[in-house]
Amino acid sequence: MKFPEPLVEGRLIRRYKRFLADVRLADGSEVTAHCPNTGSMLGCQPDDARVWLSRSDNPKRKLQFTWELVETAPGALACINTVRPNAQARSAVESGRVAELTGYESCRTEVKYGSEKSRIDLLLSGHGSEPDAWVEVKNVTLAENGQGFFPDAVTTRGQKHLRELMAQVTAGDRAVLFFVVNHTGIETVRPADHIDPTYGQLLREACDAGVEVIAYRADLMGESGNPTGVMSLTDSVPVILEI
Repeated sequence: MKFPEPLVEGRLIRRYKRFLADVRLADGSEVTAHCPNTGSMLGCQPDDARVWLSRSDNPKRKLQFTWELVETAPGALACINTVRPNAQARSAVESGRVAELTGYESCRTEVKYGSEKSRIDLLLSGHGSEPDAWVEVKNVTLAENGQGFFPDAVTTRGQKHLRELMAQVTAGDRAVLFFVVNHTGIETVRPADHIDPTYGQLLREACDAGVEVIAYRADLMGESGNPTGVMSLTDSVPVILEI
């Protein structure tokens, strides 16, 4: 995927009320941007961090700007907009860049399913006699010493999704947990047992039950150290489940 217009650079002043962030732009003016991330954003809101915003000219919007990217450390970028990973994953699947998910004719989004009333991010079908593939997408931005961790806070919702995926395997379909690595400093992905041990245990149980786990890295940064505006998924990243 690609942003339709160049992003606007600024400096983070503060994030508050979960959905709001005050940003100082290059000309010295201050704007309030929408923060499309309900999580803790652990490690993704350093003081005075360089951030990049997208701009909307929709007059019906209350806030013109949306926070998209942040420099978490010198030379390291992360995408904090949790709306983006689904589009990134879908684009990569439909263009054949995800080796594990090629050959499907149909890709539907937000399909209702499961006993716990969930919505699957991607439902792939039409692969000859192969079963449908139910794909749950997660955004990975928590980086520690080159390792990526998910989740960045306790997630009962994420635990529910793992149970739903296991049920689909029991029903005879494929179930895939797809980690979109939206941080340029991450080389491997692990469950964040130090944050949500229940999720880590359930993830391992899901794998034992037949749920597939994959991770792909997003291309966020150009040679200049600034965002390219293109957020396509490129190469796979190892997922390590051993404690």
